Amino acid sequence: MAWRTDGMLPAGLAEAIRGTAEDIATVLRTAPEPGGAGRLPVPRSLWTVGESAAHLALANALMADLAAGHERPYGDGTPGSLAEANERALAGFAERAPGPLAEMITAQAAEFLRRVEGRDPDGFLDTPLGPMTPAVLGSYLLTHMLGHGYDLALALGRPHMLDADRVVLTLPFMREVMPRVAVPVVIAGLTATFAVRLRGGPGFGVTVTDGLLRVDHELPDRPDCTILIEPVAFLLLGLGRVDPWPVIFRGRALGWGRRPWLAPRFPRLFRAP
Repeated sequence: MAWRTDGMLPAGLAEAIRGTAEDIATVLRTAPEPGGAGRLPVPRSLWTVGESAAHLALANALMADLAAGHERPYGDGTPGSLAEANERALAGFAERAPGPLAEMITAQAAEFLRRVEGRDPDGFLDTPLGPMTPAVLGSYLLTHMLGHGYDLALALGRPHMLDADRVVLTLPFMREVMPRVAVPVVIAGLTATFAVRLRGGPGFGVTVTDGLLRVDHELPDRPDCTILIEPVAFLLLGLGRVDPWPVIFRGRALGWGRRPWLAPRFPRLFRAP
């Protein structure tokens, strides 16, 4: 997918944000009400459907405020502090019904798009994970919605809304955040260069040097390990929604090079925020 700009955001990103919000809303609107759908557990999570949807509504509102340039303190950027901020926000927000939350999610996604158009494309906006350009912030919003949208679809037995085109649009955020969410005790003492390629799409490089991790937009010339992975599997692994070995066993990810055994270890270098 070409990385050109239509207006403020890269081509396809605004459409992906709108479409993902509407897909999530469709999943929530089909939930049986008032039969307690909001109390259904979300797999691999401590939240219910109602709590996860409420978090999405709150997060989309937060993103819209950030796009407007408002200061919204929300933890210190570490996964633990973000989790604490999420719980505090949920405790102060009572709505758990899927229907009303569906409308909030789409409305706040639209508000983000309206507000971001007035920003300087080369300027930076403060976010819980550090300063970001409007384009990267839009990629952040899309990534966040896809992760929790996947959770909601799985919990309610509906098709998820992840596809290769949408995953490619998450790469600006994923590349930006990887150094911030690297696990210090895991990368300590490791020196390795990875080439990560999305099957049918772009790739990037990751270099780890004894406790420091750097992400490059270009693939390295002589990586220690090359990883070829299906786009949807890449995002689900990156967000901690699936485990590496089932992805590898099903042929959705391949690793080769001088040190191919590093491929299953790669997802463990990071802790999803």
